[in-house]
Amino acid sequence: MSSFSDLYPQHIAELQKRTATILARQGASSLVIHSGHAGRIFLDDMNYPFKCNPHFKHWLPVTETPHCWLIVNGEDKPTLVFYQPLDFWHKVTPLAQDFWNDSFNIKVISKPDQVKALLPTDLSSSVYIGAHQDMAKEYGFSQVNTQPVLDYLHYHRAYKTDYELACMRESNKLAVLGHMAARDCFFDKGSEFDIQLAYLKATGHGENDVPYGNIIALNENAAILHYTVLEKQAPQQHHSFLIDAGASFHGYAADITRTYAFAENRFAELISAMNRLQLQLVDGLVPGTSYVDLHIENHRLLAQLLVDFNFINLSAEQVFEQGITRYFFPHGLGHHLGLQVHDMGGFMKDDTGATVAAPEQHPFLRTTRGIEGKQVFTIEPGLYFIDEFLTNLSNSEFNNAVNWALIEEMKKFGGIRIEDNIIVHDDRLENMTRDLGLA
Repeated sequence: MSSFSDLYPQHIAELQKRTATILARQGASSLVIHSGHAGRIFLDDMNYPFKCNPHFKHWLPVTETPHCWLIVNGEDKPTLVFYQPLDFWHKVTPLAQDFWNDSFNIKVISKPDQVKALLPTDLSSSVYIGAHQDMAKEYGFSQVNTQPVLDYLHYHRAYKTDYELACMRESNKLAVLGHMAARDCFFDKGSEFDIQLAYLKATGHGENDVPYGNIIALNENAAILHYTVLEKQAPQQHHSFLIDAGASFHGYAADITRTYAFAENRFAELISAMNRLQLQLVDGLVPGTSYVDLHIENHRLLAQLLVDFNFINLSAEQVFEQGITRYFFPHGLGHHLGLQVHDMGGFMKDDTGATVAAPEQHPFLRTTRGIEGKQVFTIEPGLYFIDEFLTNLSNSEFNNAVNWALIEEMKKFGGIRIEDNIIVHDDRLENMTRDLGLA
C-alpha cells in the first residue's frame, strides 16, 4: 500500500490544477485561504473550540492551528504562513517535519497580524476564502468567498484523490475501534456517558476531535435523530443502543452508525432485516445512476419490511405509493463524506453553481447528484418509532391499517439506523466500514 508521502504530491498537483482553472475562469491571480481562528465566548476570557476551515485542511493536515494562511496560484509552489506564537500560557503547536512540508514555501509568524506583510501586494485580484470576512475586508481583500470560486471548489471536492481516500480509510479504522468499544460497554450495561468515554478512549479522540457530536442513545432515546444528551445514569433495563459516531484523520471524517438489541427478540430480528436492506442499498451505488433513485428504492424496500413484520396491514405497494414509509423514515438515505461530515457539492449539477433540488416528497435528502467514481458516500437507512410521526399517522386515513399494539411494544427500543462509508470506484465498491470487520 502506498504511503502518504507517495500519494500526497499527486493530491497537491490535483489541487493546483483545480486552482489554476478557477483562477483563469475568474480572472483572479491567487486564492488566499485562511485556517481561521477561534471565537471568544460571550462575557468570558476563553474561546470556543477551534474548527479549521475545510478549504485550508484540503491542502494539508494542519487542522488544529489557527491564524495560518495559504497563498496558492495553481502554478508556483504554494506559500504556507504558519502561526507559531511565543506563549507561556498555552501549549504551542510546533511546525512538525512531515511528509507535506516539501510541498510548501513555509513562512513562520509569531503574531497573527504579521501575515499582512506576506500577503500578495495587489489584493484586488486575490480571492479570500475563510470564515472571517470582516477581517479580510479590513486587510484589503475586495473578493471575499466569491461564489463562483466556492461553487467550483465544492463541486470538484466530491472527487477524492488517492491521498484523501487513504485518509478516510484511516478515519474509519479509528471509528471502528470506537464502535467496538462502545458496543462492549453497552452489553456491560454502561450508561450513555460511560459508552461515550469508552468510545473516545478507543479512538484516542477528545470530544472536540470527533467530526460531530456523537449520538449515544439507549432505549427510546434512539428515536431522537440527533440525540446528544449523554445521560450519566444507566437505565434500569437496557433494551437497545443506537450509536452514530465518527472519527477524524488528517481532517477527514468517518461517519458510522450501528444499532444493537440487548436481547434476542423481535427487535433484534428487525435489526437483522434492516442490515440486509442496508447492504442491498450499498450495492446500488453504481456509477452512472441516481442517488435520488436509490433513496426512493430505500422507501420501496422499507415498505416491504413494514409489511413483512406486520406493522402495516396493507400491500407493500400500497405502503410505498401512499408514502406511509415517511412516517417511519423521515431523513435522507445518506450524503457525501470527506473533509466535512455532510460534505459539500451534493446538490450541484455542475461546477458553475447550478443545482438540483431534492424532490418535494423527500426534502431532507442531502444529495441529488449522480453517482460517480472517486466519490464517497454514506448509506444510512433507518426505521424509527417517533411520537410526532406516529401521532400524525394515527390521524391519517391509514390509522386502521396500523398494528398499534406492535408499535407500542417497539417504542421502548426507539429505532434503528445502520450506516457505512462507501468509496465508489469505477469498477467496484469499497465498503470501508465493513472491510474493517464491523458487522
